[in-house]
Formats: sequence, structure tokens, C-alpha cells
Amino acid sequence: MTKKILILSGSPRKHGNSDLLCDEFMRGALEAGHIVEKIRIQEKKVAYCTACYACRKTGSCAIKDDMAEIMERMISCDVMVLASPVYFYSIDAQLKTVIDRSLCRWREVKNKEMFYIMTSADEENECMDTTLACFRGYASCIGGAVEKGIIYGTGVYHAGEIKETKYMHEAYEMGKNV
Repeated sequence: MTKKILILSGSPRKHGNSDLLCDEFMRGALEAGHIVEKIRIQEKKVAYCTACYACRKTGSCAIKDDMAEIMERMISCDVMVLASPVYFYSIDAQLKTVIDRSLCRWREVKNKEMFYIMTSADEENECMDTTLACFRGYASCIGGAVEKGIIYGTGVYHAGEIKETKYMHEAYEMGKNV
């Protein structure tokens, strides 16, 4: 069955380590016949949520930027991939902003297969515990969300270092086996 996959790449660096893993996941998923869209959040204009709660009255966010387009993709996909480098043991600001801004229509985001991609300079998976908790916290708010896979890309700092690791193959295989 063909699935519609949305990859939200929180990497601020184009071709950064987590972004490259997104590309490999996408390559595998495309080869498997799925429809895949990757959004590099850094290339979009997404403002912070101001907690104005206008969305409670209107059903849409009062802030007019690229988030409305991203939100449509989040609602319509079957599979959602959240990818972030680990900064100070947590999710990066780019992806966190998108998650926070989904407040306006979060109940419409449902029944998703969830995959998580994380990268860090640290060698230990434990450095990603808070990032994973952020991803899982968001997924727990999505009705019918099912966690399907996690990539811990450890020991990479400089952009592109991930290319020489096993994580590239893991991302490709994970995408291929969605």
C-alpha cells in the first residue's frame, strides 16, 4: 500500500547530519513506492506561537506564515518523520516551533505512523533522552499515533560526518520498510 510520508527536517544546516538522514529515509521510501515530501523547516517562515488562542474561536492560526501549508501536510500524511539535531540534550528550536504552532489544529493530526531521527555529537544514546521524550510527548497528543522507528545518530558534529556511519544505511532501510 502506498503511503503519504511527511518528513519534517528540523536541521538548521542544509545537508547537516540529521538532514542527510532524512534524505536517506526519503530515498528508501521513494524506492518502496511511497509518496514522500520533505520540508526543511529552516527554509520556511514559521513564527513562534504567541498563545493568543484566536484559533479556539476561528479554527485557524492568527499568524499568517508558512505554517498553514505545513499544517495541511501534517494533517494529510499517513507517516510523519520528525528529525532534529540534539541541542543541549533537547529538540532544536526550528522543529519545536512547528510542533507548538500545530496547536491551532492539533486534533486534526491523527492516525500517524511516527518515525524519529536524532543526531548528536555525543557518543551515547542517553544524550537523546529528552529529545525523544519531546517527540513522544507530541505523538501522545496525536490520536492513533504509533511509534514505528528511531534512529540515534551519535558521534557526529560537523556537517556530513554522518555519511561515514551505519546510520545512513539504517535510515535508508527504515524508509524502505515503512
